[in-house]
Amino acid sequence: MDLMGMMGKLRDTQQKIEETKKRLDSVLIDEQSSDGLFKVTLTANNQVKSVTIDDALLGDKEQLEDYIILVMNKAIEKAIKVNQAELDAVAKVDMPMIPGMEDMFK
Repeated sequence: MDLMGMMGKLRDTQQKIEETKKRLDSVLIDEQSSDGLFKVTLTANNQVKSVTIDDALLGDKEQLEDYIILVMNKAIEKAIKVNQAELDAVAKVDMPMIPGMEDMFK
């Protein structure tokens, strides 16, 4: 077992993961209600970039709250999937196989 080589590969992988995390700040996830009255855009790192609310929703506070919850949860779910897929791809391709370290990047 080449421990020094594995440690170097681990450092390289950690750097690639950090680079991927930064890149995910520019990956945008768009989600909207089925009728298009509420729209949200967030990054794959779950930072809200924009929210658009149609005037038709402004008269009904409860309906607006329901739209926000539903659409935000769908957008966050998509963002988490994109984020995890990107980070898993880096970790699986570049990680040296070290027993006990499978869960390190979860």
